[in-house]
Amino acid sequence: MQDRCTLTDACTTESFDWPSRLLLSFAIVVARQRDPRRVAEEIESQQASQSQNRAYREMEESPRSGGMSSPEAKLGLRVEDLWDIQEPQLTPSEKLNSCFESISVTSFPSAPSLQVEIKSDSSLAEAIQELSKHKLLSAPVCNVEAPEDASWIDRYIGIVEFAGIVQWLLEQSEGASVDMTGGGFFENLISSNLYKNTKVKDISGSFRWAPFLALQKSDNFLTMLLLLSKYKMKSLPVVDLGEGKIDNVITQAAVVHMLAECVGLHWFENWGTKKLYQLGLPTMKSGQLIKVCGDEPVLGAFRLLRQRGIGGLPVVESSGKKPIGNISMRDVQFLLTVPEIYKNERSITAKEFLMAVRSYLEKHQGASPMLRGTISCRKDDTVKEVILKLDSEKIQRIYVVNEGGDLEGVITLRDIISKLVHEPRGYFGDFFDGVTPLPPNSRV
Repeated sequence: MQDRCTLTDACTTESFDWPSRLLLSFAIVVARQRDPRRVAEEIESQQASQSQNRAYREMEESPRSGGMSSPEAKLGLRVEDLWDIQEPQLTPSEKLNSCFESISVTSFPSAPSLQVEIKSDSSLAEAIQELSKHKLLSAPVCNVEAPEDASWIDRYIGIVEFAGIVQWLLEQSEGASVDMTGGGFFENLISSNLYKNTKVKDISGSFRWAPFLALQKSDNFLTMLLLLSKYKMKSLPVVDLGEGKIDNVITQAAVVHMLAECVGLHWFENWGTKKLYQLGLPTMKSGQLIKVCGDEPVLGAFRLLRQRGIGGLPVVESSGKKPIGNISMRDVQFLLTVPEIYKNERSITAKEFLMAVRSYLEKHQGASPMLRGTISCRKDDTVKEVILKLDSEKIQRIYVVNEGGDLEGVITLRDIISKLVHEPRGYFGDFFDGVTPLPPNSRV
């Protein structure tokens, strides 16, 4: 009714000439004869289009997306185009699966540190220094003995991770007659022949991620997302079979950054505006969390990380309820590369370690998530809010707390990705044959 009134009012406006009035009168007659349901559908479609245009404008105006110029934002627009043409009877999850299955992994933005490779004859000390210098958690290991025309599977012996080196060192050192709770242990470790002379190739067989599981350029986004979430891969090399080299390395963090750049797009908002508890997050509740009290030795925290095969754990107050910080396996770099943070300590506790690292970072770096204490969220926060926080803080996990600040669970990058897509029955077929063990809940 509002539309007709507007048209009628326009017809009586003196500024309109007779031809214009005639056309508007004709439009009124046509509008009155149309099916009201059809008119309502068109109005709804126009409103949806206007809403989408507003979302585009928000992205263009957003400082995060750089005026839609970032590769991640442009990739999000490709997903948006595919989302708009999906069959209407599909669920949002099925739509996203279909969209991501239609995009090749070659479209994923290149990793800025792709050129960094660790030579197989590098010592563990040299590998640690190289990873630290480039602020990397992992890098491909290039086989120096491979011929120039070698295929990718012969050219690379795997991916070395900071945590993998540390795990191996701790395993080899457990039988050593040194004080396992004091600074002397770490001083002896970084000055030992074990650390200085052992080659990366000598420990490659101990890596649970080596040989790595690689993607081919013909693989799609859905395969990549499932491997990074359900199948717990931290990073995925994309190999060029013809050239025998790695074209890209896709990490969980890179995927979450891509999602952060897609804020405002319809497909993202449809999923990202859901609250954590609506998606069953956190999956890891407080009672299931591996924790360490602030007054326990920090070496015990790193030992727990290794024994339980986890990437990080919360440091809590003596009550065991309130988190005061986070320790991850990558934080051991401060014990291996910055000995001044502990050399005056007879025994380093988890809390003292956090304080020492924060003090060091304040002097030498100036900005780090560790300087801001525990980064947390609430169960009624949206997925979008958590993604933006994970991406802006460059962290691997975020702790869920209640109104009183007590620990309720943890959400990791993998948890976020796992809620984006689902695995269709029989999707991988024989993809994993002879490569890696399947998770217990696999349906392939």
